[in-house]
Amino acid sequence: MHFILFIVITVLQYSTAEHYKTKPSFIRTCFKGDPEFDDCSKDAVQNLFNALGPGLPEIDLPSLDPLNIPQIRILQGDGPVNVNAALDNVVVTGFGKTEVLLSQVDGRTYDFYTKVRVPKIRIEGTYDLRGKILLIPLVGSGLCWFEPSNMTIDIVSSVKLYEKSGLPFFNVTQCHVKYNIGGLKLHMSNLFDGISSLEESTNAYLNANWRPVSESLRPILSKTIEDILLGFMQQIFHNLPANFMIGDLKTHLTNKKIEKKGNI
Repeated sequence: MHFILFIVITVLQYSTAEHYKTKPSFIRTCFKGDPEFDDCSKDAVQNLFNALGPGLPEIDLPSLDPLNIPQIRILQGDGPVNVNAALDNVVVTGFGKTEVLLSQVDGRTYDFYTKVRVPKIRIEGTYDLRGKILLIPLVGSGLCWFEPSNMTIDIVSSVKLYEKSGLPFFNVTQCHVKYNIGGLKLHMSNLFDGISSLEESTNAYLNANWRPVSESLRPILSKTIEDILLGFMQQIFHNLPANFMIGDLKTHLTNKKIEKKGNI
């Protein structure tokens, strides 16, 4: 399957803020040596998501809810989805109500495994589409929205430790997600040059068949979520020392090689 997704997102990565020398109030420190580490980590990640909702201007981190994405470009061929599409002025709402179900940190690699639930996400924007979904030819441009509901997301984040200004930091290098949703609603206006009968019947068909539609869109939605989360995680973890989050990090770094970097 040929698939290209290009997202422009207004996250200024790798900036360094002076405040990282003092632990922010929204950060909870956990200890790997504590048998209750997973429970502590779950609460700590929940606090982090709560803080990300309105954004953190002190480290140039924009709001997670609503999240503004200037542009998404999608090119996917073969299979049940064959799409050449553009979404502009995209607004994503709902991530601010993220509920953290599980948070684990690998004691050897420090990779993160996180499971979250989001009651409803709404993606709105202006679209320009040429292609097919479920073999249905789709042509149009105008306003659109998508609403996945009751979404559970498994997030696996690959992490490397590095040193900056004499402090350890997490570098999140990759983010992979798997998700399940309980429902999907969508609407695309001005399909088929505004022929209302075709527009209404196509939207009705796609909503009535939301399960196969969501499966067809899974690669696109997965990649979109991965890129959003990776941008936010890279930005925040490059500005918060790792030992703010794991208090006994130095103990667990024995015999580990840490990459040393200057200011990023």
